[in-house]
Amino acid sequence: MPLEEIEKQIRPTDSTEIIFTDLNGRTRRLPINPKNIKIISREGIGFDGSSVAGIASVNNSDRLLMPVLESLKILSFRDKTTSLFVGTIHDEQGERASTDPRFVLEKVMKQAEEMGLRFLASPEYEFFLFSRDEYSAELNTDNAGYCDADPRDGGEKVRNRIIDVLTSCGIPFEKAHHEVSPSQHEINFECSDPLSAADRTLLFNYVAHMIASEYDLHASFMPKPFNNQNRNALHIHLSMQDKSGENLFYEQGAEHALSSLARNFIAGVLKYARETSIIMASTYNSYKAYVIEREAPVVVGWGPRNRTSMIRIPYATPQATRLELRSPDPAGNIYLQMAAFIKMGLQGIREGLECNGPDKGKAYYQEVQKKVWDSRFLPKTMFEALVEAEKSEFLMDLLQEQKYKNFMEIKIDEWERHRTSVTPMEFEKYLPY
Repeated sequence: MPLEEIEKQIRPTDSTEIIFTDLNGRTRRLPINPKNIKIISREGIGFDGSSVAGIASVNNSDRLLMPVLESLKILSFRDKTTSLFVGTIHDEQGERASTDPRFVLEKVMKQAEEMGLRFLASPEYEFFLFSRDEYSAELNTDNAGYCDADPRDGGEKVRNRIIDVLTSCGIPFEKAHHEVSPSQHEINFECSDPLSAADRTLLFNYVAHMIASEYDLHASFMPKPFNNQNRNALHIHLSMQDKSGENLFYEQGAEHALSSLARNFIAGVLKYARETSIIMASTYNSYKAYVIEREAPVVVGWGPRNRTSMIRIPYATPQATRLELRSPDPAGNIYLQMAAFIKMGLQGIREGLECNGPDKGKAYYQEVQKKVWDSRFLPKTMFEALVEAEKSEFLMDLLQEQKYKNFMEIKIDEWERHRTSVTPMEFEKYLPY
């Protein structure tokens, strides 16, 4: 879109903002003067990178934010209209900052393109709608369940408003419903290229929070708020095409209709799943979701139609054949999650890996002796995931040195803060001693 057209579109809006993520994946925003969009698009606008987790140190903190002009969306909220750009992070010389999470996915997509491969991706957006943004015994806003069709679904009006706002700025809606847990919701949009899908995830989180606040509610992407309830997941659907658009995961007559490239890809994801677990499930709370019968995968495996598998092959037409990665959750950094998923698969293709047989029945129930450390399973704790990440050459190659160092420092610090914090459960158990 020509810059003149962009200036024309943003001129009547109430605010103009650039959104981006810190290394944890939290969405950040920087409002800018729309009159300066021409010079900002050319030279960027400065911000303090040391105040954004994982981006810069305090002794070298100046960073530039550049708007991705083609990402412009006009969002109409109840009391204002916002023109929004996704941003890229640059150093003082204007070069891409080595710690920019979006840059990781851009480089992986370039590697795929060099292999003659293209991808379509679609994350599933799950979130809770709570009565407030701090803990309370009365957080829930409804007691509805999966696809309930009665007045107990208290979040339907919020879902519909989110859909209206995003549809109005050119994001095609696919489906929406109440999820399994009370106050839990899911909205899905049509697939797009992985970079656009990741950018859309930032936009979705931003819009979900804004719309929820219009109804005096809080949208939460916390992975596991409650015991004995399902978590928030971020299942990522991914298909692979050649340059002519032919689906490369499908092969007529093959077992499960999966091509040899699909099996190589799956094998790569399986091989590196534990090493990248800290990307897919990046918080201490994330690992409380990996429990039996709560729709979070616990075994490193795959299965056609199997919702207990880490990688599921959904039913689809040949051209829509895809993989669904079920281990990520929405508390992570979507650029890193998407990049890791694709790079794991590409590495499986490069190495010519052959995947093992699919999971049979419920993957939760494995007739194996329980062990504290078991490589057949996804990490059960953040500590286990960090140990795997600490010795992973694959993860170092994905993130590169500075981003890997910053990311590990952030996550180890998070683990240490949890490890040394006393919880109410400990008082209940040990105070009588």
